[in-house]
Amino acid sequence: MNPNIVETINVAREVAWLPWAVQYFFLIGLSYGAFLLSLPGVVFRRPGWAGISRLALLGALVCGLAAPVALLADLHQPGRFWHFYAYFTPTSWMSWGAFFIPVYLVGLLTYAWLALRPDLARHAAASGKLAAVAGLLAYGGHESRGALKAAALLALVGATLVALYTGAEVAVVQARPLWNTPLLPVQFVVTALAGAAGLALLFNRYSARNPASTRSLAHVLAATQLVALAIGALWLALGLSGVSPVHARALAEVGPSANWQLSAAWAVAATVLTLLLAWKRPGSGLLIGLLALHSAWMMRWSIFIGGQEVPKTGAGYYSYSLPLGPEGLMGIVGTAGLCVFLFVLITTLLPLDRLAAGSTDKAGA
Repeated sequence: MNPNIVETINVAREVAWLPWAVQYFFLIGLSYGAFLLSLPGVVFRRPGWAGISRLALLGALVCGLAAPVALLADLHQPGRFWHFYAYFTPTSWMSWGAFFIPVYLVGLLTYAWLALRPDLARHAAASGKLAAVAGLLAYGGHESRGALKAAALLALVGATLVALYTGAEVAVVQARPLWNTPLLPVQFVVTALAGAAGLALLFNRYSARNPASTRSLAHVLAATQLVALAIGALWLALGLSGVSPVHARALAEVGPSANWQLSAAWAVAATVLTLLLAWKRPGSGLLIGLLALHSAWMMRWSIFIGGQEVPKTGAGYYSYSLPLGPEGLMGIVGTAGLCVFLFVLITTLLPLDRLAAGSTDKAGA
């Protein structure tokens, strides 16, 4: 009898979801979160929300137009995007997403055009930069409340579907207990709203600097941070109590890791700090806005990149180093540059000060 020796080797694997995926989830989250913040002032005309909502709509446009670029880059072979339409797979959330994204973008662009037509017409009449282009886009500059509400409804349906699929396509991965939780899609939505509020705070800081708008956004931000902490506490309680085997396995996977312990402490500290500042010092718009954007990015980076460092089988953790090329740092910088370009282009057609201050005057009418 010859005994056999079996040696098991833990093979380190490259991450499948690259930083492009983090950028996509970050930007599309900011976009639908900012779109939701645009509704009170643009559609419902709530007092004091006109300026906030138009600044949020600007954020929804910038991030919504940049997000699909990051998504195409994450496909590794962007030219094959048409396969999602030619070979539709009903059991794949990613396949459904290929149809949900156009619904949202068409609704968002139509809604934004109808909402900003009067402002474009005023900019054209004032002979500002690219006034002729603004005049053409305004197409008369008349308000169409019925069409605006219909476009807002279409964009709302699209935003809901995008939020659903971006959360579900991660949460259904049973091989990764850290992802396989219904709390993850909810946390995506909450942090998206927080990041969108932070983006609107930055726009407000560098335009109208309206203290009332800053306080209103700070209150929204404080509420999102409170909910985010509650979701995190619920996840931890489910893991520690053993009531949910999936959450217990996820906690057992990441609990011993010093990197994950540091990330968790950092996330909690940043969230608590943002909550306290937004609650006690709502006038600190720039700081809490940057903190909110940081938390929204960090949450997605930790889930996607950090989550893939936990092996599906085997012991230990994989290590990931951010490459400097297009699949890493250069890609992140390039996407940020695209966002800046879109921001400059839109605010040249419709200056930021006019967007914020002019709409506030209308709201008070």
